[in-house]
Amino acid sequence: MLTLNVKNETGKLLAVILGTAESNGPTPTAEEAYDPKSLAHILDGSYPTEADMRQEMAQFKTVLERYGVKVYRPTIIPEVNQIFTRDIGFVIDDYFVKSNILPDRAQEWSAIQYLIKDIDPEKVIMAPDEVHMEGGDVILWNDYIFVGTYLGADYSSFNTARTNRLGIAFIQEHFPHKKVVAFDLIKSMTDARANALHLDCCFQPIGQNKAIIYPGGFRNPDDVAYLRDLFGSENLFEITAEEMYQMFSNVFSISEQVIVSERQFTRLNDWLRATGFTVEEIAYHEIGKQEGLLRCSTLPLLRN
Repeated sequence: MLTLNVKNETGKLLAVILGTAESNGPTPTAEEAYDPKSLAHILDGSYPTEADMRQEMAQFKTVLERYGVKVYRPTIIPEVNQIFTRDIGFVIDDYFVKSNILPDRAQEWSAIQYLIKDIDPEKVIMAPDEVHMEGGDVILWNDYIFVGTYLGADYSSFNTARTNRLGIAFIQEHFPHKKVVAFDLIKSMTDARANALHLDCCFQPIGQNKAIIYPGGFRNPDDVAYLRDLFGSENLFEITAEEMYQMFSNVFSISEQVIVSERQFTRLNDWLRATGFTVEEIAYHEIGKQEGLLRCSTLPLLRN
């Protein structure tokens, strides 16, 4: 049986599913874009090539394995983008929760079945179709589960709204021993600088008591105040709208001390090192053109 255990974002990582850019398929059309950042790069001819993305993911895999992490990959489905495994599902404690992702991406679930079949069936949670939730919106912090959502009455009109009220209630129901805190995020179908696609696009805990945050990604200022009170303002690294667009908050923790970050994130990386973190810098800019980065590409299975 495959052992699962994830209680936070920073415990020592032992096993993870890393996405793949193999047989990624042709550049999507504008009509096929899932988010405004991808759309912008499609329209201006700068959408990333498969070769570049494969090279970036190979660097990420090398770093993970250097720290002793067991790296699983999805089964390759020809001509399908399988980079962002965080959307497929997520682990809470020792349960694997299947996400209900966009219907056009549903086949990505089949690519990790070889792992799912090795999990105790009683530890796999499947949600009804009307329950929407994606792993990028679910952030674990010990006794807390932070959930990104969009609570506007026009939820159904936003392709970028990925977790609904029913998703929040579903997590609360299945993990009643946790404190589930929902955050209402700003969404846009046309402006990537005004779109927090997932919670990890504007917030992520790091280390033991710190976090990266973009206050402008939250619709309710009280949510930002809540996080400032919880973590302490002195422990928050606040990023700008441009840095949110570049995905500064979407780094990935291998442990409480080690963080994988994009090498162009100079201001963040300097602060992390000054704060005592080890920063493993890699090139991941091309993948970032799809409004996802390092955390989005991973699905942690086991942390100490």
